[in-house]
Amino acid sequence: MNWIYIIIASIFEVAWTFSLKLFKFNELKTLTFRNILKPEYSLPIYLPLLGYIIFGIGNIYFFSMALKKIPMPIAFATWTALSIIFMKLADIVFNKGKISPQEIFFMLLIISGIIGFKLTSPK
Repeated sequence: MNWIYIIIASIFEVAWTFSLKLFKFNELKTLTFRNILKPEYSLPIYLPLLGYIIFGIGNIYFFSMALKKIPMPIAFATWTALSIIFMKLADIVFNKGKISPQEIFFMLLIISGIIGFKLTSPK
């Protein structure tokens, strides 16, 4: 179950990062008493902020749960690597990003590094 927490935390990290990308801080200044309750105007401003908060808290929660049972260096390396890989996959799916054979190769190196780290670390 501890490794599931790392995976969930990585997914929350990706969602948090995309919320941050979509969040337009300057548009918060444009909200006034008249338009703050108009969903067509305020939702595009509030949703990324709400996602930023919720996904950030979820990320911290699940990562802290994983840290209770997994050694910190292994947990952090795994969380970081999975976050990078999931971000690339999300970029491909949602932003129609491209992936090169070199990127696939290096993602496989990241995965093999995590596996090697896990297998060779003292328990």
